[in-house]
Amino acid sequence: MTIVDPNQFDRFILRQRFRMVTNEYDFYVAGPDGEAAGDPICFVKQKTFKFKEDIRFYTDASRAEELMRIKARQRFDPSARYDVTDSAGQTIGAIQKVFGASLLRSTYKLFDSSGQQTATVMEESQVVAAVRRLVGFVPYLDSVANWLPIPYNFLFLRGDIVLGSHKRRLFKISDAYDIDMTADPDRTIDRRLVLAIAVGMDALQAR
Repeated sequence: MTIVDPNQFDRFILRQRFRMVTNEYDFYVAGPDGEAAGDPICFVKQKTFKFKEDIRFYTDASRAEELMRIKARQRFDPSARYDVTDSAGQTIGAIQKVFGASLLRSTYKLFDSSGQQTATVMEESQVVAAVRRLVGFVPYLDSVANWLPIPYNFLFLRGDIVLGSHKRRLFKISDAYDIDMTADPDRTIDRRLVLAIAVGMDALQAR
C-alpha cells in the first residue's frame, strides 16, 4: 500500500465510524468539491480501558502498519500534555488542553517537535460554546447533546492570524469534520499534528 504523506495536502475530511465501545476514524484527502478524493489515507483507533489515553494511527483498517500515535504523559489530568510520535517513536509534537480557558471555550495548544508552541486551537464561537455547555445541564437533553445540530467548529491560530479551520458537518449520524489548512500555505504546522488534534478534539472529549 502506498503511504500518503499528510504534509503534501492542506484539506482533509475526518469521519468517525459508528462503534458502541471504542472510537474509530478514517481520514480522507478532500478533493476540489470538498468531498473525499479516493480511499482513506489513514485509520485511527483509540485503545480501550487504558489508564493513559492511547490513540493509534495506521495506514488502513488492517492495522498492519502504524503511522503515529497520541499518548498522554499523565493519568486523569485535565491539563495533561499528549505526545504525538511517529512509527519510529520520534517526536512530531504535542497537544495540551488549556483547562481554565476550556471551561468556557475549548482551547488547546499545539507544540512542534522542538517543544515550541506553534499554534492555539480554539472554538470558533464563544456563544456556541456556551450553548453547548448549557445543553449539557438540561435534563434528558444532555444524553443526546452530541446528536443535536450544534456547530463544533475550531480555528487554528497563531496570535491573531488564522491558519486553518476544523468544522463539524451537521446532520450526520456519526461525527464528520472538514479540516482546511489552506491559510497556512507554507505548512508551518506539521499536518500530522493537525490530524492528531482533529482526532483528539473528538476522542479526548468523549464526543
